[in-house]
Parts: sequence; C-alpha cells; structure tokens
Amino acid sequence: MISEEQFEKEIDIIIKNAIREDIGDGDHTSLSCIPKSAKGKAKLLVKDDGVIAGVEFAKQVFHYVDANLEVETFINDGEDVKFGDVVFHVSGKSQSILMAERLVLNAMQRMSAIATKTKFFANLLEGTKTKVLDTRKTTPGIRALEKWAVKIGGGENHRFALYDMVMIKDNHIDFAGGITAAITKTKVYLEKKGLDIKIIVEARSLEEIKEILSNKGVYRILIDNFNYEDTRKAVELIGDTCLTESSGGINEETIRKYAECGVDYISSGALTHSVYNLDLSLKAI
Repeated sequence: MISEEQFEKEIDIIIKNAIREDIGDGDHTSLSCIPKSAKGKAKLLVKDDGVIAGVEFAKQVFHYVDANLEVETFINDGEDVKFGDVVFHVSGKSQSILMAERLVLNAMQRMSAIATKTKFFANLLEGTKTKVLDTRKTTPGIRALEKWAVKIGGGENHRFALYDMVMIKDNHIDFAGGITAAITKTKVYLEKKGLDIKIIVEARSLEEIKEILSNKGVYRILIDNFNYEDTRKAVELIGDTCLTESSGGINEETIRKYAECGVDYISSGALTHSVYNLDLSLKAI
C-alpha cells in the first residue's frame, strides 16, 4: 500500500486540479456581485440518510482556497447522519466560501455515498473474520478520495494502483505462459528492481490454486468467480499458507455466504463504481 505521505500528495493534487478546473481565471459571478470585503457563514446541510464522509477533506479545500476560513464541526467523518442534520459551519469571506462550495459538495456527496455503501457491506460481515476490500474500479483522478471514503465506511483498501502491489490475473497468466511462469518471472523482476511489494495471484479453478501453492512467495490468492462449495474447498487447500480473497460479482445477497466459507477478504468494485450520491447542500445562514 502507498504511504501516508504519498496519499497526502494525491489529495493535494486532487484539490489543486479541481480548483483549477472549476475556478480558472476567477469566479466571475461572485467577483461581480459580492464585495471583496463581505463576510458570510454557511452550513453543510444533510438532505438524506447515510454515513457522512469528506469532512476532513472539506476543511483542506476551504483552507486551500482561503487560509482564513473557519470551520466549526458538529458531525465527524464516519458518523451516521439523517435528513436535517448540520455537519459543519464555515465562516469567512463570502467569495471564498462560494469558490470552495462546489468542490466540497461534489466530493462529500460521493464520498458519503461510498462510505454508506461500505458500512452496509461491512455490517453484513459482522461476526465473521472477513473484511471488505475496494478495487481499482474508481473514478479517474479522484481515487484517493474514493478509497479514503471506503476506510471511513469501515472497509479496507486493496492496492492503490499498479505500482504498490503485484496482482497476477488471468490475462497476465495467459500472456506469461502459465501460473508458475508468471510467478517466477515476477519474483525475478522484483528482485532485480529491488522492489519489496506483495504478490497476489488470481485462481480460476482448484487446480490453479494447487499450482499457485506449489510456488513460494505469494501473499494472497484471489479466488475468482468460485461457487460456495469450491470456495470452501479452496480455503481448506490454502490453509495458513497465505491469505485468501473472494471476488467476482459478489453482492449484498451473497457476501455473507462467501464470508462464511472462511475467506479473509472479499473485494467489491461496487463500493466505488455503483453508488448514488448522498444529497447535501451548503446554505448561507
């Protein structure tokens, strides 16, 4: 996984690029009709039920736009919210509040939706050892925000990108000439490059799992698109040799049953690619 420092750099890039995209050479509406000296106050109003996420990100945005903006927080990231709740107040220059408004809302609405869905999935796993993971099926350019939201909702992050973990999937296996060839080549490459990153290998059958297990150095086996019976067999085969992960169309109807097969993780792209934004507004007070 990427370091905290790398993650913070990603957040900085998101803020800078989003402000560039939205403001350009100026918020001409605010600049034209609101005096530069005008001060104001606004509240973040919840118009839906769910889990709030993005409060800390919003603070970073406000302070990036104007270091003198002040935020008074009433509800923190990860807390349940309902219609009518007020998450925070922001006060300072009116022009600054308006310049930050859309980025704050866009980010918080999506992050809150992801956190809400993640918490729903995590709750379905209560009482099992299984953790829910996100994937790389994220919105280009704002992956850090979406993975942050997964953590806020009680899930865990898979690899951040292609560079922080090796994940040998079906196409890699087929192009490389088989499982053993792919694993062997990967280990040689990592040693040559001096890279200390974990290796995950996808299995499409129990026979492939047996072949993976004949190779050393695999951190986790991805049990992909298996039924319940074969998943249980796979977990028994793997034992304590390495960690296990189920994936492949797993939803709220099936996630508990896969967890009960004994896997360590279940990954779901739906956490980030299939959510409806939580309804939030920033209103002057």
